[in-house]
Amino acid sequence: MQLLTPHVYWAQRRGEIFLRVDLSDAKNLNISVEENTLQFRGQGHGAKGENEYEFSLEFREPVRPEVEHRSTQRQVDIRVRKQSEHWWDRLTQQEKKPLFLAPDFDRWLTESDVEMELKNKEEERINSIRVESRVHKDPFLGVKRGYLFMYNLVQFLGFSWIFVNMTVRLFILGQDSFYDTFHSTADMMYFCQMMAVLEVINPLLGLVRSAFLPALLQVTGRNVILFVIFGCVDEMQNKAVVFFVFYLWSCIEIFRYPFYMLGVIGTEWKLLTWLRYSLWIPLYPLGTIAEAVAVVQSLALFDETLMFALPLPSLLGGSLSFSYSLRLYLILMFLGLFINFRHLYKQRKRRYRSRKRKQH
Repeated sequence: MQLLTPHVYWAQRRGEIFLRVDLSDAKNLNISVEENTLQFRGQGHGAKGENEYEFSLEFREPVRPEVEHRSTQRQVDIRVRKQSEHWWDRLTQQEKKPLFLAPDFDRWLTESDVEMELKNKEEERINSIRVESRVHKDPFLGVKRGYLFMYNLVQFLGFSWIFVNMTVRLFILGQDSFYDTFHSTADMMYFCQMMAVLEVINPLLGLVRSAFLPALLQVTGRNVILFVIFGCVDEMQNKAVVFFVFYLWSCIEIFRYPFYMLGVIGTEWKLLTWLRYSLWIPLYPLGTIAEAVAVVQSLALFDETLMFALPLPSLLGGSLSFSYSLRLYLILMFLGLFINFRHLYKQRKRRYRSRKRKQH
């Protein structure tokens, strides 16, 4: 196998030398420093494809013999410590640098850059201490956190009960469980959705930083379906659509509430975070479609029973069926889906963008 030289990029600090070898999926690495010369040999995918690569560098000034290296799928990172901490005017003993060697501009800093960076960090630290000293701690912070933790815990337990109850009944009764969903889970769903009104109040009181409008749209939309469509029309309570609406709601909430609950105490589970910011993508539109089906199925029932019909003047005669309001509500429902979907998408994008920044 032909021996080739990889591309190597370098940068320095006062006490260290950083080398980045452009060799992906590297293996059989042999890296050492002998008599102030670094010897590199390894196999991987470089500029000439899959091959064996090697190079040597005689450093400008003495370095320590210990070498630290880390191999990733994209490159090999090497760190060498200088014998004395000061800046070098070049890397190698020879004045003319090797053709395979180039500056690592991603990590390149001059001595003045480093001093400025350290100065800025020190100023940020001092400013943060000053800000913290001026900010009075909230004496009710513990009470607020306790309230939010218990709220999310209760909601999690309530929706978990609904989810488990419906899942068990589905396995035991099959499709027959569709038509008895309301009578077996409605009481708990009533409780959870009445509690959910607090999610509209909490942002107004400054207890959480979530947006008010998306919370209002979701809570109001669900309560219209639950209390008006299902709760007031007996014929709707035996329809299969109730199962799909309740099941989709609970599938979302059994991951959303524990995520918020752990956030109150400053704890995070990566899998739970991913589920909270990803499951809504298929489940939220499906839930809206199920709710729309329930509304469409109820239109004829409201026309027949004249429930909630608006009386008209005697000149016009008759009354205005509540079904017309529901037709308008269908349009608003999909408008609300767009608003909430956009809000949740921005949340997800902001969450994972900030995580990437922290990793870098």
